[in-house]
Amino acid sequence: MGISIWQVVLVLVIILILFGAGKIPRVMGDVAKGIKSFKAGMKEGEESEEIDDSSSLQEKKKKPKKKSTTAKK
Repeated sequence: MGISIWQVVLVLVIILILFGAGKIPRVMGDVAKGIKSFKAGMKEGEESEEIDDSSSLQEKKKKPKKKSTTAKK
């Protein structure tokens, strides 16, 4: 029970009737802009994580180890 070519054509015709021929390119352009901004956001997130990871590693190296403050009796 796969999707036949007639079912695909019917769905495309219904979409064309609902949105009209003029709106479809605008909608697809908006979808493309959304995908591009999503990818740019993912890149920014990865870069900021790398910067955060490297800076936290440098801070750990710089901090001296704390001595125990408990007094022996």
